[in-house]
Amino acid sequence: MSNLPKDFKYSEEHEWVKVEGDKVRVGITDFAQSELGDIVFVELPEVGDSIEADEPFGSVESVKTVSELYAPLSGKVVEINEDLDDSPEFVNESPYEKAWMIVIEPSDQSELEKLMTAEQYQEMIKED
Repeated sequence: MSNLPKDFKYSEEHEWVKVEGDKVRVGITDFAQSELGDIVFVELPEVGDSIEADEPFGSVESVKTVSELYAPLSGKVVEINEDLDDSPEFVNESPYEKAWMIVIEPSDQSELEKLMTAEQYQEMIKED
């Protein structure tokens, strides 16, 4: 199975969250990209947008399907990965490094506690 960064948190919708001080960086997991197949387009919110936990904040389009991206936390988008406009394939090649999607300033840090550890996420995808 995919190697999951141990210090990240994970959502049931296959997003990863990396805490960086008072901000969090968000992307989709290796498992998610392998299920989707070759990514051809990534749609992201604008900087300054507010997003709500468990609500869609964008989408990824693969040759097979379009999938919504679900916000793991509520907050304000402070950065987006513009490299994905030109290089959506980063999502397949480097889901945890080059293909981060957005950086959020969370409005409620306690929402982090609802997310899964790497071990819990691993268990969840094993069951699927």
